[in-house]
Amino acid sequence: MITPTRTARTDEPASALLGTLAAQGASGALSTEAGIVYLAAGHVVHVESALAPDIGDLLTHSGALAPDGWWEAIDQAGRRCRVGRQLVDSGHLAVGALELCHLGALFDAAYFVLAHDGPALRFRPGVSHWLGGVRAVPVDTVLRESRRRRELLHRICPEPAIDLAPLARVPGPDPADLPARRGRALAQVDGVRTAAQIATVLACRTFHTLVELRRLAAAGLVVPKAPAPAPVSAEPGPAPRPTVPDEPDTALLRRLLHALEAL
Repeated sequence: MITPTRTARTDEPASALLGTLAAQGASGALSTEAGIVYLAAGHVVHVESALAPDIGDLLTHSGALAPDGWWEAIDQAGRRCRVGRQLVDSGHLAVGALELCHLGALFDAAYFVLAHDGPALRFRPGVSHWLGGVRAVPVDTVLRESRRRRELLHRICPEPAIDLAPLARVPGPDPADLPARRGRALAQVDGVRTAAQIATVLACRTFHTLVELRRLAAAGLVVPKAPAPAPVSAEPGPAPRPTVPDEPDTALLRRLLHALEAL
């Protein structure tokens, strides 16, 4: 059995460790650099990634749920890990709408967490997600769908930087001249927003947005923006200290804090 609460980084791919946990019927949270996979009895019950809009973003930005209703459910049931049930019981959301949005958010986040199969960071047994049980998905299904999405996007345009980098427009057709969904995506490309941020603005699932952005890239209308070069100092001195990226837990908490401050 896998019991450590905070293991050091290993070279074991997240997909391999997920397979082991599924065979053991494990429950808990598996962290990677890109997000967290939550398991219950060996099945995936939720996936979170700072690179994809979460279920709250999708519900509130689409108009399916008022922000007040979302935060009320968080306040009343978050500590008991029953936010999904609270939304349904309070009449804010139908069961079918919750399940549909939950699965969309789960597979979107799983693409970023699993499609490129980075190493697992740690597994925390017994940790539950605050949303609570909505729909459990077999690990094999999640892994297979993540691979399918990666291969489809690669066939459209083999440029994985489109998924993560800020995107810039290349002079070309007016968005109004493109298919509706593609035009809406292009209209949000401003040299600053990433694919996930564009998906949030559009209240659209990240994968659907990635498909349109990869098509735009294949047509030469969108390019990933290169990072700004580091300033060069004329004075000799020690090399700059490398920055350490936030762990997924920290990034997700920071996003929640920003949302609370905005409210």
